[in-house]
Amino acid sequence: MPRPHRIDLPGVPQHLWARGNNRLPCFFRDQDRRIYLRYLEEAAADSESEVYAFVLMTNHVHLLATGRKGGAISRMMQSVGRRYARYVNDTHGRTGALYEGRYRSSLVQTEHYFFTCMRYIEENPVRARMVESPEQYAWSSFSQNALGEPRGWLTAHPEYLRLGKDVEERAAAYRALFSKPISDEDLAAIRVHVRKNRALGSDRFREAVAATLGRNVGIVPQGRPRRRADLTPFRPEK
Repeated sequence: MPRPHRIDLPGVPQHLWARGNNRLPCFFRDQDRRIYLRYLEEAAADSESEVYAFVLMTNHVHLLATGRKGGAISRMMQSVGRRYARYVNDTHGRTGALYEGRYRSSLVQTEHYFFTCMRYIEENPVRARMVESPEQYAWSSFSQNALGEPRGWLTAHPEYLRLGKDVEERAAAYRALFSKPISDEDLAAIRVHVRKNRALGSDRFREAVAATLGRNVGIVPQGRPRRRADLTPFRPEK
């Protein structure tokens, strides 16, 4: 079966997921995580990509990012993936593939899923029962987005900036989003769309993306005929 084509539109956020080969660890100590974040910062700058959220788990990574040009996200992920795999093999005396195939990605509709996806990423350690609250986990973007502790290289998305007039107000508004759990329906939707490399959003959003790219970008149940959208091509948000 051929690999699904990437769904890539400049200016539209993407949820990115990369997992260790055979679900084995890809981080073995804190220094590994520091190196990965350094490579990610450099790759994002070189590829003209913006990263809004991340979490480094023991055997996988989640990111929320946008490429300013076509192919930017792919260049960023390839760069950090190659450099980090080489570092791990050299440092820890291992050989072979570090990752389980290609990274997975999901286009994310800003209005409906941007903050939900950010929360999904930063709450990963809580769902994995590694910590009781996201602020207890050092290797995520929660400290910047929710506590106002700048990392220097993470970008604040326009939707995040609309949360308040200054750092303290935005951080407080963002923390308030965590007062209610993410619904089971949204959790399932985020997981299945990133694993299948599909676009996550409303029907109209998917149809507009499909009209722009000229191909299906949603999850089509078996036996259901694909319908070609006849809508105005998608326009990234300003």
